Amino acid sequence: MISVNIQSSILISGNVKIYFDPIKMDKKYDADYIFITHSHYDHFSKEDILNIKNDKTVIVCPYDVYDNCLEMGFKESNVFKVKPYEEYNFRVIKFKTVPAYNVSKPFHPKENNWVGYVIEFEGQTYYIAGDTDGLDENLSINVDTAFIPIGGTYTMDALEASEFVNKLKPKAVVPIHYGMVVGDEKDLNKFIENVDSSIKVDVLL
Repeated sequence: MISVNIQSSILISGNVKIYFDPIKMDKKYDADYIFITHSHYDHFSKEDILNIKNDKTVIVCPYDVYDNCLEMGFKESNVFKVKPYEEYNFRVIKFKTVPAYNVSKPFHPKENNWVGYVIEFEGQTYYIAGDTDGLDENLSINVDTAFIPIGGTYTMDALEASEFVNKLKPKAVVPIHYGMVVGDEKDLNKFIENVDSSIKVDVLL
């Protein structure tokens, strides 16, 4: 099951529950894995992480929030700090990290080593892009479902996102990162109109 509750806050669930950039979360304490793409407040929220973590939760994060995760009570053995171009195997899931940055905007510098994730889980491959522009270096990803930001200003805008998706050629795409900080229904419609008809667009926001 896939759901997006707001912005870029994603849940992929099956035998385990995997959260990405969780925000606006009810108290559930049911996370098996939490993945953080970068440290901005709408992606890394201590309050919301505490609402879903438990004693066994594993969290994967960039280097700049590693200490914050330890301060929240995560066991050191359950915190994995990552940078682009790394691969991990957690038994039920495999994943690799890919770059996520702005080419000519100041909001997400390449040198911060923030990340997107490519997750293999229960026979499907998911690409969670993070806050990024459409990077040619990520076009080699072979993916079933891609979660792509479309809101503009801080990430790709709707047209740029559709162009990137058409080159990436996932089986399905879920537009994210709109409707909260930047981006609205007009951006969503523009994105849908410009994505190739061979690619399924799943609107979950």
